[in-house]
Amino acid sequence: MNNSVATSIPSGQHFVFLVEDDDDLRSDLEHALQASGYTTFAFADPEGFLSEFEPLVPAVLVTDMRMPKKSGVQLQADLLEKGHQLPIIFISGASSDEQIIKAFKNGAFDFLLKPFGRDALLSAVARAMEQSKTVMDETGRQTRLAAALKTLTPRERQVFSLMAKGYDNKQLVNELGLALPTVKQYKSEVMEKLCLSSLTELIALSASIDGK
Repeated sequence: MNNSVATSIPSGQHFVFLVEDDDDLRSDLEHALQASGYTTFAFADPEGFLSEFEPLVPAVLVTDMRMPKKSGVQLQADLLEKGHQLPIIFISGASSDEQIIKAFKNGAFDFLLKPFGRDALLSAVARAMEQSKTVMDETGRQTRLAAALKTLTPRERQVFSLMAKGYDNKQLVNELGLALPTVKQYKSEVMEKLCLSSLTELIALSASIDGK
């Protein structure tokens, strides 16, 4: 298989990166994943994976825990250091409690103990893929939000902040020193630019910004 990872993301594709040093098992897992519709990139060792990895989404990493040169936990640490947080499913025939605990503390999605069935693998990958899609959707939402906030004028941003504090029309008029029709126009512009339909959404949006 050609392990070159494409950077383009065709619509509807779901990606699985597979790192397993056992040739037979790697081949079996790769075939099972491909048969289930996943675009799969298989590697015999972490070094090969890291040298060709590109952050595609939605994606899941399935990796052996114990490998000759670098463990799955070390691979996980390398990815985290580079800022990659794709869901990781660890597989192993024998791992220490310390390794397992460390993997989960670092955000491992699941752990499958060998021998495991095809259904167990596919179930774990499907659940991990949903998590990846959720993160992808939230990242996209945050990106769109940041772009939308930049379109607000200074006055509109002021109106946004006051609305988030619960100011009604009368309070806005008094605070801003503007006529009521002008205040209403500003409010309408803010809601339209941010694609909001209610004050509740605006307040929640402001809280998410403040919470960063």
